[in-house]
Amino acid sequence: MSAQIIDGKKVSSDIKAELAAEVAELKKGGLEPCLAVALVGDDPASHVYVRNKEEACKLIGIKSIKEQLPASTTQEELLALVKSWNDDPSVHGILVQSPVPSQINEHEVLLTIDPAKDVDGWHPFNVGQLMVGESTFESCTPSGIIELLKRYNIEMAGAKAVIVGRSNIVGKPVALLLLHNDATVEICHSRTKDLAAETKTADILVAAIGKPKFITADMVKPGAAVIDVGMNRTEEGLCGDVDFEAVKEVAAAITPVPGGVGLMTVAMLMGNTVKAAKQQAGVVERSIV
Repeated sequence: MSAQIIDGKKVSSDIKAELAAEVAELKKGGLEPCLAVALVGDDPASHVYVRNKEEACKLIGIKSIKEQLPASTTQEELLALVKSWNDDPSVHGILVQSPVPSQINEHEVLLTIDPAKDVDGWHPFNVGQLMVGESTFESCTPSGIIELLKRYNIEMAGAKAVIVGRSNIVGKPVALLLLHNDATVEICHSRTKDLAAETKTADILVAAIGKPKFITADMVKPGAAVIDVGMNRTEEGLCGDVDFEAVKEVAAAITPVPGGVGLMTVAMLMGNTVKAAKQQAGVVERSIV
């Protein structure tokens, strides 16, 4: 029997609907959550990502500010914009869309963002908070993975979780989040010996390596939950890091690509923005994500 499909489209839609109801209540009290986004240059994929964020803001009722800057923008100009948003009490969340042009030091830009407005969860302060289990803002893709597991009642406590990929954006933070949910966690990477032997021990297998259909059916433990974070463009179209058609016959549950983890990232960003607005306004925390 084929695996249950973990439907990121449905879960992300549910979260957005829940957030829309919460934002409507916040507005009644005079609080309008606001997300400010800086887009530097003409990267086509970045424009698509920012447009998706704008559409999600509109759907939920979050105010959206977009500053589209030319590719020639200097480091000083971008930092000045970020600092102006830091100082603006009506702006609750700030993000600078990656990638940025080569003349801009992305790490310095990140360090300039007020951690209280870092709704991407990438500032070293927030990463440190995640490490010790006291995070304010969790990275959006990793937290989206955890939300999918929770909403599909996939038990993390006591489960063996194997993550393939050790990036700062997905691999490391999702390992910490799984650990905080009482899973036993292993991170694999390009230097791991006999990778298939490791992945076959996983009750929860997370693939985040950027290699099309790299995880094959013989690498998956029967009955495992398989989370595919990959988004690879091939001649046949979009595909993940998992050989979906083969692995779905072995796994108990699996995320599709597209329609899985990717859609959760924006939903969790919206949740972080609402959380930031409430925290900055001193509203009692009642987050639903």
